[in-house]
Amino acid sequence: MNEFKQVNGQNVKGKYAVITGATSGIGLAAAQALAAGGANLGIIARNAAKANEVAARLRASSGNQVTVDVFIADMSSQSSIRRAANEILEQCPKIDILINNAGAMFVDHKLTEDGLEMTWAVNHIAPFLLTNLLLDRLMMSEDSRIITTSSHGHKMAMKGINFDDLSAKGYFGFLGKMKGGPNFRYGETKLANILFTAELAQQLKGTNVSAYCFDPGLVATNFNQDNGWMARMTMAVMKRFAHTPEKGAETLVWLADTDSKNLESGRYYADKQVRTPSVQASNMEAAKRLWEVSWAQIRASEA
Repeated sequence: MNEFKQVNGQNVKGKYAVITGATSGIGLAAAQALAAGGANLGIIARNAAKANEVAARLRASSGNQVTVDVFIADMSSQSSIRRAANEILEQCPKIDILINNAGAMFVDHKLTEDGLEMTWAVNHIAPFLLTNLLLDRLMMSEDSRIITTSSHGHKMAMKGINFDDLSAKGYFGFLGKMKGGPNFRYGETKLANILFTAELAQQLKGTNVSAYCFDPGLVATNFNQDNGWMARMTMAVMKRFAHTPEKGAETLVWLADTDSKNLESGRYYADKQVRTPSVQASNMEAAKRLWEVSWAQIRASEA
């Protein structure tokens, strides 16, 4: 059943949308809806075979009326993201929509090749870097937008972002195992998504680019399936109360297709409405500090 009857394609038809995490779950559901609405897509994925299979299905479902390009990148690697961004800029003369949807949760303390904690790198630094690499091209479109998938889980970061422990050593105990489960670190990265969106909107004032983030709600996907039997058991129980991926992607697609005059740049959405996030997510001083720290972590990888 197609749950995207509200998509009329008036705004996405003929536009080019770049989306991460589009080979499964919310991202795949959104890609299907956008393609059905006449949008051309650029899928960023780690698994080339899976991405090419999804791209072929999307083209076929549209009667080959839309373009679906595939770009390969590991979202934990800044060099890989840069390579994909360069390929996108070489191949795509315009980008109208950037959807930062890819996300992950890691139980064990892992560092990326850039020396960053893995959950932080994938959930925050990746969209931060990709957005900034593609921003000039987005500015070339008449009305472009950046949409980032956050979560109600940001409320678990009750003390805000711990800028003194960005490597998250304080979240891990003996042998690098997560203390109290991975949710708190994940919540911190989802808080970062909201703060990033708020500060990005401030910096984009007066331009033709807007920025939004949203909460998809509890969604039945394969998320968190690679973190051991306890994580799989937890997700299996949660799926009994969860939305379908199509329902979870509803607000994302709505943000992509709705006239920007009816949206508020920099805001956090859920169920196709503006929502008030946590107090920590409304701290603009923290948002500015996050922006500076994020640039520092990107520059450090280039040294």
